[in-house]
Amino acid sequence: MIPSFKLTPSQRELNHLLAGPQRHCLLYGGARSGKTFLFVRAVMLRALRGPGSRHAMLRFRANAARAPLWLDTLPKVHRLCFPDTRLIDHRGDGFVEVQPGGAQIWIAGLDEKERVEKILGQEFVSIYLNECSQIPYSSVLLALTRLAQVVPGLTQRAYYDLNPVGSRHWTSLRFVQGRDPISLQPTRDPDQYAYARINPKDNAQNLSQEMLAELEALPDRQRRRFFEGVYQTEVDGALWTFESIERARCTPQDVPADLKRVVVAVDPSGTSGDEDKRSDNIGIIVAGKSMDDTGYVLADRTCNLAPEAWARVAVTAYREFKADRIVAEKNFGGDMVRAVLHTVDPNVPVVLVSASHGKAVRAEPVSALYGYERDGVWHKDQVRHAGEFRELEDQLLNFSTAGYLGDRSPDRADALVWAMSDLLVEPLPAEGHFEYMRQLAASLKPKPPEPPKPVYAPGSLEYERQQAEKGE
Repeated sequence: MIPSFKLTPSQRELNHLLAGPQRHCLLYGGARSGKTFLFVRAVMLRALRGPGSRHAMLRFRANAARAPLWLDTLPKVHRLCFPDTRLIDHRGDGFVEVQPGGAQIWIAGLDEKERVEKILGQEFVSIYLNECSQIPYSSVLLALTRLAQVVPGLTQRAYYDLNPVGSRHWTSLRFVQGRDPISLQPTRDPDQYAYARINPKDNAQNLSQEMLAELEALPDRQRRRFFEGVYQTEVDGALWTFESIERARCTPQDVPADLKRVVVAVDPSGTSGDEDKRSDNIGIIVAGKSMDDTGYVLADRTCNLAPEAWARVAVTAYREFKADRIVAEKNFGGDMVRAVLHTVDPNVPVVLVSASHGKAVRAEPVSALYGYERDGVWHKDQVRHAGEFRELEDQLLNFSTAGYLGDRSPDRADALVWAMSDLLVEPLPAEGHFEYMRQLAASLKPKPPEPPKPVYAPGSLEYERQQAEKGE
């Protein structure tokens, strides 16, 4: 939102929806459409109308809650819509006090165990779940157990928003399809769930034309999500889902400074194969592993350049991120890949990996590291995307158990698979490639056969002793 924010006609209509009789209200739609502003404004109104009331604004990750909610949208809503009130910052305790009235607005990430326990030890009259694409349904159910504060003049309300993801997401099931996200049975009380869609065009008077044009020009899948704001049908047997990728999202500031290992992965296969199916890009992905074995996608340096030029891009990334090595597929190019990289820097360690299986088979163990939801509970959570990598993520979403379903070769996704396989699936020892090869050779060295056991004739003392040991 820009400082001169004004409610548009569409947003004024949505305010009537927020004030309706329902307990739960969802706003979904494209980016920069004003969803967060509307809900924070609604929470502020309720805080002012309920002296002593408590309200929670929650996101999945703590840093994502503090930056956009605490430091950006809440102060902006206060300045533009409630200039005659005061906000008293109790950041150490986790809430903002609203004066007059003394209501409290608690802001936190659901990944903060101690803070969440402190927050969920209280009751609230309003709970706002921001960017629900990242929040597992199990966390939602836990938060809703605290929607219980009784405040005269206020009904208990739960607010939800997101840029829509796959049609199997719990928000689509619960609100749009009217089904319980776990049992998939029809909702027992559908009147308690209201929803509406709002898009950037509905907020055009508060956005620049350049921003609208940029959103409209996004690739098809991202355009439908961030500009048209619609739920999308996910690929059958998808290895990655919208939710698994969104849950993996973090900011570059969340990446630990002391990464255990960093690799630059190169997929050079875009220069070979059927011209109608191959990509002309060279996939180059930078990834790292933290001390707790979490993998981080740090950068996408994929390019469409001649061999020496893309090698320079890869080596530059190696130096910039202080990587341990470059991992490259050898099926298309073999030693040529190593030779091109060493033309730029002969001292760069290069490990060549072979694609002995199909793309989907190689991708499955990596996709499993992103996690999955079962019975409302999220299992595993080992990969983070430090920012948005839209072209890469679009390719990931086109991977299924049946193979890659995109139009061209998944250069970026293949490079990510090589990187995460090296870091998390089949990591090389910390001592380096030569030690790895030594250990591999030792493991392949045939063991000497065991000497045959002597055979004794029946009736001999040794034969009788053996029979006694056997209990015979």
